[in-house]
Formats: sequence, C-alpha cells, structure tokens
Amino acid sequence: MLKDTVSQALNDQIKHELFSAYLYLSMSAWCEANALPGAAHWFRKQASEEEEHALKLFDYVNERGGRVLLGALDAPKGEFGSALDVFEAALAHEELVTSLIWKLYEVALAAKDYATQSMLTWFIDEQVEEEANATAIVDQLKAIGDHKGLLLSLDRTLAQR
Repeated sequence: MLKDTVSQALNDQIKHELFSAYLYLSMSAWCEANALPGAAHWFRKQASEEEEHALKLFDYVNERGGRVLLGALDAPKGEFGSALDVFEAALAHEELVTSLIWKLYEVALAAKDYATQSMLTWFIDEQVEEEANATAIVDQLKAIGDHKGLLLSLDRTLAQR
C-alpha cells in the first residue's frame, strides 16, 4: 500500500506527464501550421511517449493499492517564434520534468518506499535520454541558423522518428 505522501506525489506526476503530452501536441500543431511536418510528427511521437509515461505511473498507483485522482490541466503555450524556439521550449520542459522526477524520488526515499524508488529509476534513465535528444536537436538548429535548406533537411530527418 502506498503512503499518502507517495500517492499524492505520484498523482501529481501523472498530471505533469499528461500536461507534457498536451504541450507536445500544441508544439506539433505549431510546427504543422509553420510548414514543418517532420517536426510536427516528432512532437506527436513525443506526446504519445508522455501519455505512456502517465499510464505507467497510473498503473503503478493502482497496482500498489493507491487511488488515481486526475486534476485539471492548464492550457499549454501555443505560439513560438521559430523552430529553435519550440525545441528550446521542449528542452526546458524536459529539464523541468527531470527535476520533478527527482523530487518524486526524494519523496519515495523519505517514505522508505523502496518499490517506488526502484520503479522511478526507469523514469530517471528516461529523462537522461529525453534531455539528450532535445539538446541534440537544439544544437542542430543553432548550427543551421537561418539556412532554410538545412532546416528542411532536418525536418525530413525528424519525420523519420
């Protein structure tokens, strides 16, 4: 059985993961509206992954005898100035999620909830990958600068995800 503090923290993280999916769908919509279908595809895949993360936590809470309580989601940002802006926002969001996972781990640690700590190691490892992927794209966009042909080439690469 989950302690109340751990259950509440897990419910909060479910909400954050669902918001992440919502945010990435918004970013996908922006990319689609700005003739970047590959980036739009990349963000839709990212949104799907975030939904999977939320469901992984959802199932875990239920398996441990907790109660999932879903809260309202805020509207995500929908306007960005450029492809670089949207991916920098995605990277900043992944860094925020990393800090939230670490705080969740600290709650489990304080509660001596070893099963939750073990489950959260997957999320910690996943965040390393998420940040690395977003960083690589941001770095590529910075290197591209205003070169439209290279941006379109990167967009085609993003469509292959």
